[in-house]
Amino acid sequence: MKTNSRLRGDDETLDTFYHGRILVLQKKKGYRFAVDAPLLAAFIRTRETDEIIELGAGNGIISLLLSTRPFRHILCLEIQETLAGLARRNVSLNKLEGRIEVLHADLRAFPTDKKFDVVFSNPPWVRSLKGPLGPSLEKAIAKHEIKCDIFDIMQTAAGLLKADGRAFFIYPDKRKKDFFEAAERNGLGFRRMRAVLPREGNAANFFLAECGFGGGSGEELSPLIIFDEADRYTPEMERIFAGEASA
Repeated sequence: MKTNSRLRGDDETLDTFYHGRILVLQKKKGYRFAVDAPLLAAFIRTRETDEIIELGAGNGIISLLLSTRPFRHILCLEIQETLAGLARRNVSLNKLEGRIEVLHADLRAFPTDKKFDVVFSNPPWVRSLKGPLGPSLEKAIAKHEIKCDIFDIMQTAAGLLKADGRAFFIYPDKRKKDFFEAAERNGLGFRRMRAVLPREGNAANFFLAECGFGGGSGEELSPLIIFDEADRYTPEMERIFAGEASA
C-alpha cells in the first residue's frame, strides 16, 4: 500500500506495511526491498533481552518490521551512505530511535569486540562478475557481491555472535553450497532451515536458515509456498505480509 506525505522526496515513495503500522521510504529508481525482506523478518526469532545486529541494512526494512517484536536494541550496518541515511529517516519516521540505530560502516572492517545475541542478514548474492549491473549502482551494490560476499558475511557474523547466539539468513537455493561452505568455515551449523517455493511442486528459489555454533544437523521445516494455483499469495504469505505469522 502506498501513501503520500510531505516527508518523502520527489524521487521517493512512502509505503506502508503490517496494516499501516510500519512506514517505509524507498527510492523510486534505487534499491527497493522485495519479498525476501518480510520473509526473513518473519523467520527471525527474538527475545526481550536480545542485542541484535543487522549486516547490510539497505533502507532498514527488515529491522523496521522486527520493531513489532520483542528485543532490546538493533544496530544496523550499511555500507552505502545514501541508504544508511534513508534507513535513519525510516527509523525516525517510525519513532524507533531508542530501539534501532543505523551506522554507515563496512561490515568487513567492523570491530568484533562486542558480541550479539542475534545476527541477521539478507546478503548480496549475485556474483560480482555475473550479469549486468543495471543503471542503479545503489541497487547493484545491494544485490551483487561488489562490496562483500557470503564468505565476508559469515566471517563477520561468526565474529559478532555470542557462543549461544542465533544467526538468521535468506539466500538463493542455487547457492546453497557456497552458503554452507561459508558457514562451516566459520564454525556455524544450521539449526533450522526452510525452503521457499514460488508454487507448490516448484523447485525452491530461496531458503531461510537459522545458524549457530556447534554444528550438527538441524530441523528442516516444511516448505513455504508463495503463490497458490490461482497466482494469489497463499494464506500464510498474507499473514506474513500483515505481520501476523512467523515463517
